[in-house]
Amino acid sequence: MFRKRAEEYTEERKLFYRRITRLAVPIVVQNLLSAAVSSADVVMLNYVGQSSISAVSLAAQYSSILFMAYYGLGTGATMLCAQYYGKKDLRAIQVVEGIAMRFSLIISMLFAGMALLFPELMMRLFTEDAKLIALGASYLRAMSVAYLCWGITEVYLAVLRSIGRVVVSTAMNVLAFSFNIALNAVFIFGLLGAPRMGATGVAIATSLSRFIELFACLIVSAKSSDIKLDIRYLFLKNQALFSDFVRLSLPALGNDLIWGAAFSMYAVILGHLSSDAVAANSFITVVRNFATILCFGIASAGGILLGNVIGEGKLERARRDAGRLLRLTVASGALGGMVILAVSPLVLRYADLSEQALYYLKYMLYINSYYVMGAAVNTLLIAGAFRAGGDSRFGFLCDSLVMWCYSVPLGFLSAFVWKLPVMWVYFLLCTDEFAKWPFVLRHYFSGRWLKDITRDDLFEEESVQGQ
Repeated sequence: MFRKRAEEYTEERKLFYRRITRLAVPIVVQNLLSAAVSSADVVMLNYVGQSSISAVSLAAQYSSILFMAYYGLGTGATMLCAQYYGKKDLRAIQVVEGIAMRFSLIISMLFAGMALLFPELMMRLFTEDAKLIALGASYLRAMSVAYLCWGITEVYLAVLRSIGRVVVSTAMNVLAFSFNIALNAVFIFGLLGAPRMGATGVAIATSLSRFIELFACLIVSAKSSDIKLDIRYLFLKNQALFSDFVRLSLPALGNDLIWGAAFSMYAVILGHLSSDAVAANSFITVVRNFATILCFGIASAGGILLGNVIGEGKLERARRDAGRLLRLTVASGALGGMVILAVSPLVLRYADLSEQALYYLKYMLYINSYYVMGAAVNTLLIAGAFRAGGDSRFGFLCDSLVMWCYSVPLGFLSAFVWKLPVMWVYFLLCTDEFAKWPFVLRHYFSGRWLKDITRDDLFEEESVQGQ
């Protein structure tokens, strides 16, 4: 009996590692290319000037907030779609896609309108430097097209990932990122007869690559037999699924928005302290993105895997898989920290920054070498495991309290009331992820996050009501 159970456990573990590898590898490649695009922006703008780097870094905060919105909607869709895919209910997945797309289009049009009409006002929230405002405003105007395309593709690709089609999703991102890097060079430096546009060229390249990605998604959709990028999904209705999506997705959306907004507040604080700190932080963002590729890939893949397993009704197995994911994440977080330490000499050598900015960059690298561990664990549990189990409310409450009642106030107090040096302000801002740990780990070990959120006979009930 004991031997049989041991064999079953071994087989379950092997199946877990096969599935997580199949899901995680394409996502890691996707994250790697995303980080490559960000680094290409910074590296190319490094030859244009520090002001261009700082302006794009600040203006891109709106892209970060918008990404959080899309990620929240995509995660909300994934929470439902992954579990319904476990139940083999494709019609429910189509309805959820349409619901998520409606929300996404509303948000995209709002941001696109603001970027087109009020870019200077948007930049003044981050800096009072007239040169940075002018450069950033030009960038935002050109980004308005990208916002519209991005909102459509992110939801569709999130749904594809939730049903295990991560290779297709990754291929679409590879296409967009490849075009983005190539077009960056064309429009930043004025290659192939194009005008030399500097910071604005980054936005134009991004908008064109997002349009190409949307076109490619339409081609993939046309060849798909089940889950399509279909405008008719926008008009599919199911009150039960809409209620579930709102109940589960709005906390996830709110969570990601307040998280992204809090990080933007960090940029606001640094932007009003020193343009050198902003420039250094733009390099840090690139390095940190590369260092967290593996652990964030595991978190995304883990959320899909757990959702599928829960949808199959195997809750105890999902609990064991979550433990395996946590151990993998801790190892990948430690690896990420070592990567930052290893590349620090190269970054400091080749960053074309002022002496003061290089000083800030050096110590920001040290701080981020351990900060990535806090971010990795929290991302896996809050955005991966908890949401896979239908619990998006905890993350919203945790981030609201820790980031907006602790981190952001602490940053403003240390910067503008206590007048602490820039690096002390940055150090205090980077305590946010570890301040969450006691609450996050306690909730994980309680097991209250693990729930099956699917419904039976969804469309039979509608048919009866319509008669």
